Formats: sequence, structure tokens, C-alpha cells
Amino acid sequence: MGERTAERATGMNPKTEGGAGCLLAGLGATAAPLVWAPRAAVNIDGGFEGHARDLSVLFIDLPLIVLGGALVPLFTWALATRWVHRPWVAALVALATLALAVWGLTEWWTPRRQPDPGYGPGI
Repeated sequence: MGERTAERATGMNPKTEGGAGCLLAGLGATAAPLVWAPRAAVNIDGGFEGHARDLSVLFIDLPLIVLGGALVPLFTWALATRWVHRPWVAALVALATLALAVWGLTEWWTPRRQPDPGYGPGI
């Protein structure tokens, strides 16, 4: 009986609803690191002679970026399906929230860059 009421409320089979949520979580877990990686490349390769290498972006920031990218659309999908009861609207809300979260990530997170080690511009 629980499956029937869930299917009537959202118009989706609970397995399909769960699959859509997992698909959105996978999309977020893929999109967030792809946007994050170019900004973190400076810390990974270290620049000139590796003086600015900071591998903590791989051990601390990357797992948090992937986790946030997966959880933000998943929780948004779950909340939107409970409130709106239309799966396509919930998917649009989850995608819009993911886009806003990725935009917020690029605006807020900037990897730490050490100053140039005495080599000024023009050398």
C-alpha cells in the first residue's frame, strides 16, 4: 500500500524515482569536480619549480567537492518531489540548484596561491 500511495503522489514508480535521484547525484558528483579541477591545477602542479604545490586540495577539497556535488541535487530532488509532486518540476529544481551550487563554488572557492618566489613579471 505504501508504494501505491507514493506512486499516486508523484506519478512515478518508487524505483524510477530513486533511479532519477541517483542519476542527478551522479551528474552532480561529475560536474562539480570538472568545474573545480582547472582552478585547482595550480596547486597540484605547483607552478615554477613546484614552489606553490599544495596537495591538500586533493585530500581535503576534492572529496568535499564530490560529496557536495552529489548531495546537493539529491536532497533537492527529494524535497522537491515531496512538495511539488511532479517529477519533471523536481528534476528542473534539482538541476537549477546544482547549477547555482556550482556557480557558488566557482565564486567562493579559490585555491591558495603562494606569492611569486622573487621572480617578478617580465623575466
